[in-house]
Amino acid sequence: MSHFRIFITALSHFFSHYGGWGLFAISFLDSSFLAFPVINDLLLIKLASAHPHKVTLYILQCTSGSVMGAYTIYFITHKGRNLFARRASPGEKTFIRHWIERNDFLSILVASLLPPPTPFKVFAIMAGALQIDGGRFATALIVGRGLRFAFEGWLGVYYGLAAQRYLRRNIDWLSLVIIAVVVGCGLIHWYLKRRFRPPYGN
Repeated sequence: MSHFRIFITALSHFFSHYGGWGLFAISFLDSSFLAFPVINDLLLIKLASAHPHKVTLYILQCTSGSVMGAYTIYFITHKGRNLFARRASPGEKTFIRHWIERNDFLSILVASLLPPPTPFKVFAIMAGALQIDGGRFATALIVGRGLRFAFEGWLGVYYGLAAQRYLRRNIDWLSLVIIAVVVGCGLIHWYLKRRFRPPYGN
């Protein structure tokens, strides 16, 4: 095991002793400067199982920590966008700008639902560098992370620690199902918006 992996493991054990605030700290660091793959998800289930009456608080702490961490990356990159623009190749900028700028809310929402080890930080960096509106970025992130953590909190309350084992085995397909539903709803909305758009001049 590498020294960094040992450090991350020790840090996660340290924060896990502080309940909801430890969960907040892990979620913040995981979405910003470090990586704790699946650890905050499993800790949320554990805490929800042990203290069902606090599950709403745990979901809020996990969501707010994750949102604040990602927004920190977004803010730093937003301020340093000129440096990013000099380093990115024209092809990369064209593709990323075309996708994220045309589908900013949906792309961030879907990315926030993707399972580890998907590098969500990349989406936060791109959103900041491409000047995506901060309010839309934060709203999409709150909705996406809120749905994900609410589902995990529900698993912890109703299935206890068995949900941890289930999540370890099935997190990939569960996340893909949620993403498929979100993307499907987004495509339906896009189609209806185009289908019933009033003609120009009316």
